[in-house]
Amino acid sequence: MAGAGHGQQAVAASPGLYVVSTPIGNLRDITLRALDILAAADEVLAEDTRVAAKLLSAYGLKARLSPYHDHNGAERRPVILARLAEGARIALISDAGTPLVSDPGWKLVHEALDAGIRVYPVPGASAMLAGLVASGLPSDRFMFAGFLPPKQGARRAALQALKHVPATLIFYESGPRLADSLGDMAATLGPGRQGAVTRELTKLFEETRRGTLQDLADHYTAAGPPRGEIVLLAGPPLEQAASAADLDAALKDALASMPTKQAAETVAEALSLPRREVYQRALKLRSGDAEG
Repeated sequence: MAGAGHGQQAVAASPGLYVVSTPIGNLRDITLRALDILAAADEVLAEDTRVAAKLLSAYGLKARLSPYHDHNGAERRPVILARLAEGARIALISDAGTPLVSDPGWKLVHEALDAGIRVYPVPGASAMLAGLVASGLPSDRFMFAGFLPPKQGARRAALQALKHVPATLIFYESGPRLADSLGDMAATLGPGRQGAVTRELTKLFEETRRGTLQDLADHYTAAGPPRGEIVLLAGPPLEQAASAADLDAALKDALASMPTKQAAETVAEALSLPRREVYQRALKLRSGDAEG
């Protein structure tokens, strides 16, 4: 384990498949545990061995590197699973960030677990989470939706299916498609919905641009495609005022089991409406004076 180069002797890794997060840009975002695992692994599976070799070289690590990607996965999995069954310690890494997030590692992990092989997560950098943190958008509830379809019709259909999800939406996108995707997001999710474009996260030219989806679409249409890796985010749906029918329905449900004041307070808070107005409406419903 001396190759890890951080001055501490780590406990030897147990047999199994280690899903190891690697930096998304800044090489110093590697974790000490990740270095330990990469130093101890019998084999390191990499999406691109050239990219992986640069990371290992930066930390003086010498590991047996072998390619594992979409094109050879079906052929390689049986061999890898057989080695794991024999007690090998194998690390899986992607070109950047956390494996299994928009990369080919999921099938290997799925089949390893089905075969009763232990899978160990080794957490670390993630472009998705870094983008969420930098965006300033609500982070208490979010949904990662991967890459949007490249063609407009399919892209708008995908966005329509996500329109009412009560969460911040996170996508990966390429520079050449960014303006078109933002335009479709503004048209489908709503032009006034808040969004953010984060790119080159943790790198020298890291940038975050915030605004409404329409403002962002206009900016990148005029400015042209930006360079680098992009995380694209849309904030939760804009709150819409409850209709009179919504209010009456909620009040009738509440009045069936609560006193008038309590029902009004409960509904006012749930629908973000003024308590006094809701209470007056509740009184009318309770007395039977409400219209309709």
